[in-house]
Amino acid sequence: FKQKTAYEIRLSLVGSEMCIRDRDKTRKISAEEVRKHNSVDDLWIIIDKKVYDVTEYAEEHPGGVAAIAKNAGGDASKGFRGPQHPSRVFDIVDDYMIGVLEEKK
Repeated sequence: FKQKTAYEIRLSLVGSEMCIRDRDKTRKISAEEVRKHNSVDDLWIIIDKKVYDVTEYAEEHPGGVAAIAKNAGGDASKGFRGPQHPSRVFDIVDDYMIGVLEEKK
């Protein structure tokens, strides 16, 4: 018996979770709202003005939970673009996108 990763489980839920995520990708989310999600148990980050809920992924992050949690509730764009990430990370992160950062008025 091979234990599935959170990513594999999420893919098996195409009829529910994935559809919800796909539908919400244009949702506008304020920076204030993102800041509320600043713990390992509720971890949102901003990358290039897109908002991601990476709560499920935090434990699987190859650099460890602390590496991803240090940007919890904030902008992780700079760290995300670092040389430590392989190109496939860009495909993986899209699965966690929940909206776009609301423009300041």
